[in-house]
Amino acid sequence: MAKERIIETNEGIQDGIEVDAYNKFLRIMRDRGWMETNDIIKSGISSGTALEIGPGPGYLGLEWLKKTSDTKLVALEISQNMIEMSKKNAGEYNLASRVQYVPGDAKSMPFEDDYFDSVFTNGSLHEWDKPEQIFNEIYRVLKPGGKYFISDLRRDMNPFMKYFLKIMTKPRQIRKGLASSINASYTATEIKEILGKTGLKNANVTTSFEGISISGVKGL
Repeated sequence: MAKERIIETNEGIQDGIEVDAYNKFLRIMRDRGWMETNDIIKSGISSGTALEIGPGPGYLGLEWLKKTSDTKLVALEISQNMIEMSKKNAGEYNLASRVQYVPGDAKSMPFEDDYFDSVFTNGSLHEWDKPEQIFNEIYRVLKPGGKYFISDLRRDMNPFMKYFLKIMTKPRQIRKGLASSINASYTATEIKEILGKTGLKNANVTTSFEGISISGVKGL
């Protein structure tokens, strides 16, 4: 049985030093091939204009742009420091012309209805203080037939997997944040209950050893 969820911040990583450490962490994840990019593409998100929620330093979305053709990305981020880091990384990828970083809160997205071909996010769900509201916002901004893919850690992961993630996480100062994120994450049962109250009630919820994925198509 999973321990009670311990709520984490909903303001994102703000401090400059933390941003630098998190950037190093995700760069290592990218270099190890541990990003969720292939799973996003396998879910059918591989064309058009996509929205990424909580891009952090931007690697997931930039890898998605790199692996797809004639695509564009809009990334909604609550931390201005992260936006600056993302822009820097987009320049290193030579992809600045295909991505736009927008400051804002996912609970009230500054986008029109039926605007995006797809929406994806990884590692931000556990920070949402009002997930029902954000799920409904995702539904609102998606075009009919638009696809979504939401992935995160799961609180009820095997203790051995939790230990493995801890020892593999570098730099070391990120490890405390990893533990906090795991404690704030959801179980599949909890997510299904929340989704049932939203426009994404027909989403497909799956689990892996360490994580949870939510995917589907608007209107299905």
